[in-house]
Amino acid sequence: MKRMWSPWRSAYIETFKNPLDESSLRPKKRKRNKSIFAAALDENDDDKHFIIWRGKYCFVILNLYPYNSGHLMIVPYRQTPRFDELTDAELAEIMKTAQRAVKALDAEMRPEGFNFGANLGRASGAGINEHIHFHIVPRWNGDTNFMPVLTDTKVISEDMRTTLLKLRKAFKQARGKSRPAKG
Repeated sequence: MKRMWSPWRSAYIETFKNPLDESSLRPKKRKRNKSIFAAALDENDDDKHFIIWRGKYCFVILNLYPYNSGHLMIVPYRQTPRFDELTDAELAEIMKTAQRAVKALDAEMRPEGFNFGANLGRASGAGINEHIHFHIVPRWNGDTNFMPVLTDTKVISEDMRTTLLKLRKAFKQARGKSRPAKG
């Protein structure tokens, strides 16, 4: 295995000790250590913050830096960095919401698969590690191409506002519908 010495990475890694201002990528002090999710909720402007749906214990928001169109996140209202600190009620609603989100994405975007999960802790890749959240990324065969490899650029094919409106409608329609049991 070849190794490349990259001391500049240490400076980059050190920036993770402070929350980031997503618009400028500079450390930013937030009121009372609120996450960007908590700050978005406080503003109560779902259109501005691309919030798709609000439940009792969690909400659904589009990722501002999506891997693919429709990349969304399920976030508990209560800010905690730890998976093991989520209550039974929070966990139950998060999983039901994930199921509903997959149905909505399936109905509206017709992906061929999904990535679903969470990055727990900064070292795992969590960009916002102070507030646990779960990603659902719709996937299609061939959705990776030469752009990320050659130019470190990901092409997103749909305007986020359009995706927001489509998914809000699909989320309402996905309510209470469940797939019949196979057997």
